[in-house]
Amino acid sequence: MKLGAFSISLTVKDLQVSKKFYEHLGFEVIGGNEEMNYLILKNGNSIIGLFQGMFEKNIITFNPGFDENGNTLDSFEDIREIQKNLKSHGIELSSEADETTTGPASLTLTDPDGNQILIDQHV
Repeated sequence: MKLGAFSISLTVKDLQVSKKFYEHLGFEVIGGNEEMNYLILKNGNSIIGLFQGMFEKNIITFNPGFDENGNTLDSFEDIREIQKNLKSHGIELSSEADETTTGPASLTLTDPDGNQILIDQHV
C-alpha cells in the first residue's frame, strides 16, 4: 500500500513564533495561508504543517497522489482502495471516504497508542 507524501501536522499556539523556530531549523515555507492560520514547511524531504487553533493534537498525515515536493503523481493508489485494504485488515476508521465518489477525499484513524492519522487525498 502506498500512502503518498508524509508529513506531520503540528498544532501550535502561535503560528509566527513556530514559523520562526522551524525556519531557524532550516525549514522554508512552501504553502499554506497565514490568514487561515496554517503553513506548510519543508526541509529536504521533511514536511511539517503548522496549524493554529484547528485541532487539539498533532496528526500524522499522508497525501495519496502527491510526492514530497507537492507534485501530482501520474499514478497512485486511490484513497478508496487504501480504505478497503485497511478495513480488510480489521483496522477501525474514525472517519471514512465516500466509496461512491472519485477524486478528493479523506479518512482518519487512530493507532494503538492514540496517535491520530489523516490520509488526505487532494486529487
